[in-house]
Amino acid sequence: MIYGLKGTVVETLKDSIVVDVHDVLYELLVSRPSAWKAGGEASIYAYEVYGEDEHYLVGFVSALERQAFLSLVQVKGIGPKTALAALRATTPEDLYKAIAANNTTYLKKLPGIGPKAAAQIILDLKGQLTETDEKGNPAQFDEVRQALKRLGFRLKEIDEALASVNEPNLTNEEVLRLALRHLRKEGK
Repeated sequence: MIYGLKGTVVETLKDSIVVDVHDVLYELLVSRPSAWKAGGEASIYAYEVYGEDEHYLVGFVSALERQAFLSLVQVKGIGPKTALAALRATTPEDLYKAIAANNTTYLKKLPGIGPKAAAQIILDLKGQLTETDEKGNPAQFDEVRQALKRLGFRLKEIDEALASVNEPNLTNEEVLRLALRHLRKEGK
């Protein structure tokens, strides 16, 4: 199994990079090709994906990003390409915060992650990805969502506001206050 590569980045493409390792060129799918510069030396964490009809390498800028990817692909219904697409739209740190806070609204905004997958991610990974045993209220964001809906906000605005609140261990009132602060900023 390949854990990482060290070499020269030859080319950055739309969704991948090409790395020269002792005159052998490897193409790696990556979340952010712009993180590497062509012509520069790079140490890349990697994961090799084997499937029935596919075989490719995925590259990561850090061990933390690699661990987030590996954790996501362990979740039922999340494949390597969905996990990589999700990491394109967030950082491992923000992903961990959303999981610790039970913030399914944030997770649903990630490409390829719907309501069921978001709930499954929290169910499978809560506590595994975070370094603490923080506990959030699974129904908290739904309760605050309903309160904001009763206040007359549109669902799209509510979801954007709740996706911006990514802190575990907040009370409903604190989540509501942070969401309202976000809604006021957006309303100006």
